[in-house]
Amino acid sequence: MALLPIIIAPDPRLKVKCDPVENVDDGVRTLMDDMLVTMYAAPGLGLAAPQVGVQKRILVADVSKDENLRDPKCLINPEITWASEELFEYEEGCLSLPDHFAEISRPERVRISYLDRDGKSAKLEADGVLAVCIQHEMDHLDGILFVDYLSKLKRNVILRKLRKLKKQNPEKAVGA
Repeated sequence: MALLPIIIAPDPRLKVKCDPVENVDDGVRTLMDDMLVTMYAAPGLGLAAPQVGVQKRILVADVSKDENLRDPKCLINPEITWASEELFEYEEGCLSLPDHFAEISRPERVRISYLDRDGKSAKLEADGVLAVCIQHEMDHLDGILFVDYLSKLKRNVILRKLRKLKKQNPEKAVGA
């Protein structure tokens, strides 16, 4: 398993709508394993394939706090089939927008259909932080970042700081 470089915003590769996975094979499973290793090392709660330069509808997530109780989720071609009307506000961050956070409101509960590691249809009902995390990562699959939910002013301030960081520290522009 390999540690993958995480793309830092702003970057056009993070704004692309990803293609569905046509065939779940060993390459897809290896990618998901590498994404999990990368996510845990960062550390983060979730990671979407476009954040590591792969324009496919794949995400991984694990909101467990204890590394001895890990509960990784690997979702291929995820689709929300139902979302609650109740909203959950959570301070979101993103591995592609390091050190930046904002309160975002999303549905508190969601049902998702997806393909599992073996390419079989599966369903997941998630609430709270897991629901937020999966919705956040699914946004990445459509080229949406959490800062896109903020006012233009707040979004531009964050992106300007990230541009400056990438200029000052080219190693922070991982995947560039």
